[in-house]
Amino acid sequence: MGDDQKKTILGISENLEALIAYAVGWVSGLVFLLLEKDNSFVRFHALQSLVTFLALTIVGAVAVMIPVLGILAAVLLWPLGLVLWIILMIKAYQGEKFKLPKIGDFCEKQLAK
Repeated sequence: MGDDQKKTILGISENLEALIAYAVGWVSGLVFLLLEKDNSFVRFHALQSLVTFLALTIVGAVAVMIPVLGILAAVLLWPLGLVLWIILMIKAYQGEKFKLPKIGDFCEKQLAK
């Protein structure tokens, strides 16, 4: 985390911008995916945020509609999502391209197109 970090569209370090891409879940992921055109590190984290947290949002919304077991699943999903959110933000800020299983590979393939 020094002066040698690449700048971004917002003029801040790529680590900070990648962290912010996770800050509001899939919404901030979408915003940074649309804004950041050149920095591949930020684009990766933005897309991973978008895919991960949009999927968790959809699964949680569907689960709540299922009586008892679905609601229990949604209640258990929330703390897991919170822990994942914190880990992803920390890893992004540390400058690590931390790939989630399956989702990280999917995001890399999409960005390579």
